[in-house]
Amino acid sequence: MAAGFETDEVYRLETNLDDCPGEVLGAVMERLFSAGALDVWFQPITMKKNRPGVMLCALSEEGTRDSVADLILTETTAFGVRIEKIHRLKLRRKVESVTTAYGDVRVKLGLKGERIVQVAPEFEDCRLGAERGGVPLRLVYDAALHAWQSSGPVA
Repeated sequence: MAAGFETDEVYRLETNLDDCPGEVLGAVMERLFSAGALDVWFQPITMKKNRPGVMLCALSEEGTRDSVADLILTETTAFGVRIEKIHRLKLRRKVESVTTAYGDVRVKLGLKGERIVQVAPEFEDCRLGAERGGVPLRLVYDAALHAWQSSGPVA
């Protein structure tokens, strides 16, 4: 572990597109996550001939790299995919559950060594609690943070 962080290696796959409909890109994002992509994002770019375009980027582990690349090449208008192996430093993750007036909410903790440096309520739990309670999502998010802080967190 580098200075209290965990490390790993992942692959960044990317391609530039100037002729792929937005609806297709949205569907491709879902398919990429289903195929095991760790993250998927789009960046607006300017391509040759001053055409607006988008860079499609995905992170994957080695075991899903080829299936992610295959999806990009078969489900978009891409003719190629750039692949780069990258090294990451990351926080160790731990999940705790707290009880709020809107139901139980999982809270993700990010630890550097044994020190908690990030705390984030799980979005889907907050979304469900907001729907059940008929309240804004932010209210449930804040309630989960307060419940976690009140519980005397221990790494």
